[in-house]
Amino acid sequence: MSQAIGNTALAYARVWHHVDASERILGKLAERIAIVLMGKHKPIYDPGVDCGDYVVVTNARNVKVTGRKAEQVVYRHHTMFPGGLKEIQYKDMMKRKPDEIIRQAVSGMLPKNKLRERRLERLRIFSDDDMGVFRHNILKRWEDGTLQ
Repeated sequence: MSQAIGNTALAYARVWHHVDASERILGKLAERIAIVLMGKHKPIYDPGVDCGDYVVVTNARNVKVTGRKAEQVVYRHHTMFPGGLKEIQYKDMMKRKPDEIIRQAVSGMLPKNKLRERRLERLRIFSDDDMGVFRHNILKRWEDGTLQ
């Protein structure tokens, strides 16, 4: 018997996707990225198996939010010292770390399980057009927001 049972290594091969975040809505963009990181766009998707792809996001500084979220959204984290709750407004976070805004949005859309951190490691975010050496890995691009 030389036939393989189940999915082979070729089925789990990871593809690099490129997303240009210019003029894209943050929530819709994070939803699409989370789907690709989980592997839900593949026919072999299994919730317990990490079969997702890599995603490279450029122009994170140009992402948009709708409504009054730019004034209302506050990012919080705790330093674990007494009284160490830190709050950063959306506008300040966009100036300092625009990649962290997309990373937290995608993190909130991934399942809260042990695969979450491993999936987030496959997400690369750049605040401008330059993606460095990762441009050689790109196989698929999303110009219109689809996964083709």
